Amino acid sequence: MRPVRTSVVTAAAAVAALTAVTGCADKSDAKGAGSGDAIQVTATDDSCKLSKTEFPAGHVKFDVENKGSKVTEVYLLFPDDRIVAERENIGPGLKQQLTAEIKAGSYEVACKPGMKGDGIRQKVTVTGGTAVKRNPQLDTAVAEYRKYAQEQADETLPKVKVFTDAVRAGDVDAAKKAFAPSRLGWERTEPVAESFGDIDPKTDTREDGLEKGQKWTGWHRLEKSLWVDNKIGDEEKGLATELDKDLTDWQKRVGTAEITPTSMANGAKELLDEVATGKITGEEDRYSHTDLSDFKGNVEGAQKAYELLKPVAAKNDPALATELDKQFAALNTLLDKYRTDKNSYDFTAYDKVGESDRKQLSDTVNALAEPLSKLAAAVAK
Repeated sequence: MRPVRTSVVTAAAAVAALTAVTGCADKSDAKGAGSGDAIQVTATDDSCKLSKTEFPAGHVKFDVENKGSKVTEVYLLFPDDRIVAERENIGPGLKQQLTAEIKAGSYEVACKPGMKGDGIRQKVTVTGGTAVKRNPQLDTAVAEYRKYAQEQADETLPKVKVFTDAVRAGDVDAAKKAFAPSRLGWERTEPVAESFGDIDPKTDTREDGLEKGQKWTGWHRLEKSLWVDNKIGDEEKGLATELDKDLTDWQKRVGTAEITPTSMANGAKELLDEVATGKITGEEDRYSHTDLSDFKGNVEGAQKAYELLKPVAAKNDPALATELDKQFAALNTLLDKYRTDKNSYDFTAYDKVGESDRKQLSDTVNALAEPLSKLAAAVAK
């Protein structure tokens, strides 16, 4: 779950945006701004400065430095607020690099101190030119990942219906049992779902992530009713039906998501950021304490993107691939300690996981996140 985004993507806007998407089948070559001339992004608590606001299409690198006092995140956005690329959880004094594959068009860069709100924005123009020359293996990876994202959405809806049917029936125990399984497909492909901008705020926002005047709906609103109030009323039954509707909308729109090799790589890193900022702290599923199930879903989604990109990444940067293999294995082995059946997603309740064990999980996530942040650059070589 990311901070709330307020814009709504209309059908017309989505069609317009398709004319300026990242990624292209054209095989002519392009250098872009990322061929040794990274764009410097300096974020503070009240500013977002770029070294240039006009640059050529292609593989573009952004070197981000947070000189503020708050944790920040940086987004490259379409005009309709859909996400092209992002880097989250950049602490004060830290630097991160973001690599994106971008076509000509108008975009915005947003820095979000405190990781809330619409952010401090700068308009940027990506000028025309030739398209990125891409390895056919990466086109195959994108096609397979698109298929995977759609399968996850398709498989999620029946599981969500088990959950929402139990809510509508007023069966608290059955709803509690179905809650975590209903979220797995979403957690595996969260960057794709979040790229639309308007779906995540309705389905996966926590209470402390609400914008002023926003109605609280979705999984976590129902989670609180089930575990804190231990009851289901007419309002909750209506919210269950809303959740069905919103997730059906997500399922129908997955096929229109803009997916490129670099967005897959960046999305894998975003999933680890989701773990670091929500699951490790216990904030995500704070009432049900089913965080480790979501945690595993995030890791599986990140690993799927990596495995599809690995043939090219391993060729371009063998040492990085070796390190990623090692760190994914270590994290999965550690997670297995918290379930008795490796084929099950029935994990230890997170409120039963002690501080030392949480630190071990955090350290292992960080050990994977650091090399994973380099995957986009590896596939863009």
